[in-house]
Amino acid sequence: RTGLWEGLYRCAILGLSKLRKREKNFTMFRALAQCAVNVARVSRPTITQRVVGPSLVVCAQRNSSGGVMSDEEFDSRWVEFFSKEDIDDWELRKGVNTLVGYDLVPEPRIIVAILHACRRLNDMASAIRLLEVIKAKGGPRAKEIYPYVLQEIQPTLDELGIKTPEQLGLDKC
Repeated sequence: RTGLWEGLYRCAILGLSKLRKREKNFTMFRALAQCAVNVARVSRPTITQRVVGPSLVVCAQRNSSGGVMSDEEFDSRWVEFFSKEDIDDWELRKGVNTLVGYDLVPEPRIIVAILHACRRLNDMASAIRLLEVIKAKGGPRAKEIYPYVLQEIQPTLDELGIKTPEQLGLDKC
């Protein structure tokens, strides 16, 4: 940060002397604003981001360039992502939000992997919210899709002791 301030100071000193010679109506604020823009262009800091899953990000980049990913490969990447033993709460929520953002209802095996991740993290609220979202993602065909998904994941729900929103009375709210 000191480099930025030093750059602004030098730019302001040099800029003021040049501006005074060129313009009659100049303001200190305009000179500092121009200097700030110039210094910011030169000294852009590098920004590091936390990536959800490198395999998923690479996959999305490849698909955006025209590559086609099979449904099986898509499902296996998400199952692998949610099956990580060291997944944390943030990664779980970020992964679910990304998955929900797609124009699809996730396959039951992806949902099972998410439910197991929720149980490992002892996050039952996210598990129940996931079931609510799956029902909402069905749209006009929710009466067909949601019962099918529940039928497929019921053994996992029983194994993990997770109740559906209907069993908890949340569908009546």
